[in-house]
Amino acid sequence: MAIGWRDDLLTGITEIDNQHKELFRRFGDLLTACNEGRGAAEVSRLYSFLDDYVIDHFKAEERLMREKGYPDYAQHKEQHDFFRRKLTELKKQVRDEGAGVAVVISTNQMMIDWLTRHIEIKDKEYVPFLQA
Repeated sequence: MAIGWRDDLLTGITEIDNQHKELFRRFGDLLTACNEGRGAAEVSRLYSFLDDYVIDHFKAEERLMREKGYPDYAQHKEQHDFFRRKLTELKKQVRDEGAGVAVVISTNQMMIDWLTRHIEIKDKEYVPFLQA
């Protein structure tokens, strides 16, 4: 089950929206590679890219929140830290078990259960504060 970008996830902050779209695109590439059995090397490469990209994206979000004095910054950053840990666990799963069905399921769950909901709820909470 691939996860696609939905416009209802737009925050109205172009930099953040473009990064979110790229995350969805890259996770889609990862899921496609897993589903097509392209092997652990390609999946590992995609996870490495995602790891770097997530760090950059979260830094950008966190920078905006700090610059504007967003009061729930610490809680939001904790959620980002959780996602980073989950991504590290998925990379380890690929390294240990290969790029099989379990990784596809775990990646889908991560996208559905965390990233999508995080954008829908947590990211949209800071938007009015940052735009004020």
